[in-house]
Amino acid sequence: MTKRPFELTVEEIARAVREGRLSAEEAVSSHLERIKSIDANIRAFLLVLEDFALEQARIVDKKRKAGRPLGLLAGVPVAVKDNILVQGFETTAGSRILKGYKAAYDASVVERLKREDAVILGKTNLDEFAMGSSTENSAFFKTANPWNTACVPGGSSGGSAAAVAAAMCPLALGSDTGGSIRQPAAFCGIVGLKPTYGLVSRYGLIAFGSSLDQIGPFTRTVSDSVLALRVIGGRDERDSTSADKSVEEALSGWEAGIEGLRIGVPREFFIKGLDPEVEASVRGSIETLESLGARVEEVSLPHSRYAIATYYIIAPSEASSNLARFDGVRYAFRAPGGQGLEELYERTRGQGFGPEVKRRIMLGTYALSSGYYQAYYGKAQRARTLIKRDFEQAFRKVDLIAGPTAPTAAFRFGEKTEDPMAMYLSDIFTIPSNMAGNASVSIPCGLSKAGLPMGLQLIAPAFGEGTLFRASKALEAARPFPGLAEVA
Repeated sequence: MTKRPFELTVEEIARAVREGRLSAEEAVSSHLERIKSIDANIRAFLLVLEDFALEQARIVDKKRKAGRPLGLLAGVPVAVKDNILVQGFETTAGSRILKGYKAAYDASVVERLKREDAVILGKTNLDEFAMGSSTENSAFFKTANPWNTACVPGGSSGGSAAAVAAAMCPLALGSDTGGSIRQPAAFCGIVGLKPTYGLVSRYGLIAFGSSLDQIGPFTRTVSDSVLALRVIGGRDERDSTSADKSVEEALSGWEAGIEGLRIGVPREFFIKGLDPEVEASVRGSIETLESLGARVEEVSLPHSRYAIATYYIIAPSEASSNLARFDGVRYAFRAPGGQGLEELYERTRGQGFGPEVKRRIMLGTYALSSGYYQAYYGKAQRARTLIKRDFEQAFRKVDLIAGPTAPTAAFRFGEKTEDPMAMYLSDIFTIPSNMAGNASVSIPCGLSKAGLPMGLQLIAPAFGEGTLFRASKALEAARPFPGLAEVA
């Protein structure tokens, strides 16, 4: 049976549009209809740019008819997490404090998507300022998991993950500070890449933790993830942390086989609290990689047990500084009433920020305060160095590290909202990679008995995306995933 346009992959759409077998307008219209038919149940999108998307698609079609060469993502509909700027459209970061703010410029990643003839379809929901693991912290509404709408899609990039899993778009961008791409990818049964820190520009990303944040793609196939990274990655002079490294260098050898690839399995990633179904599925995937020619051995990341504590000092400290700009003076929401500047700040931030954002700002401000800086922030940075060294030592023996992406499959709404620590532990296996700045990916590795996806996380040294994709591609071929979520 012929696939409908919304069922096609990124590569399939771009190829069909370039060859004239599918118009960009047809591809975009199919996805817009899909959104209209199912997003009332999922609520992945904060903003659907229907008129703008169709206008972009017609421009792509005119280019093809005029005989002009088309880009790598010709006619591909792309959703963008709503903490990434798209010029002329509202960008809220999931917060009331930015309600009504319209971006004055495009983020670098959006510029690069447009340059390659992608079509920006809309802005997706997220935990407020990317602070959360379930997309329950959005100031506007919750996003549901397409596999079971009683469950969360993960977070903070839950809207982007749900949109791709439900075939409302074949490609979406998210951001990952402590697991916010990989964890929702695992919960939604898709591929989620956190590139090496500095490989993708953060220019135009509303900052949460500047030394940790990284933009990356959600796709349904490994090859689509490679293609997306080719477009959005690379040096950007406007980002002072952008690495002087080409994407092609990072992707070197990604299509090679995995014969002889050394894969390390950290004993610290198989701990009490890891769901037995997740463990069985992850270990089964690792055994598959071994049967395909990889060599598997146990490794140790002894300081990874401090990763959660370290992260919840460093990330909130950086957030405390980054979010100080939202004060009612320059951006969007300003609380009415109040006497004087100090009261304006207090009322605006008190009404504009949600509970989780306030919790992290207060934690970070305390950690940076006089008399406590070295005791908390300074000590956390030293612990971060030890975590990074653990990875460096492990990568002297192995090429990749494999383990679970998250300790469980998707949980039900409300299950962890009353216990912040339980929510924070959802990222226990993803945070160490952000601390070290490594490349890492989550790929689907099975369904639980309840019919929910589970994810395998692969971690490579910095700029080792090619090695990540070598193993991911082999596993995808050997253990095909069921495919799109069955959405009513």
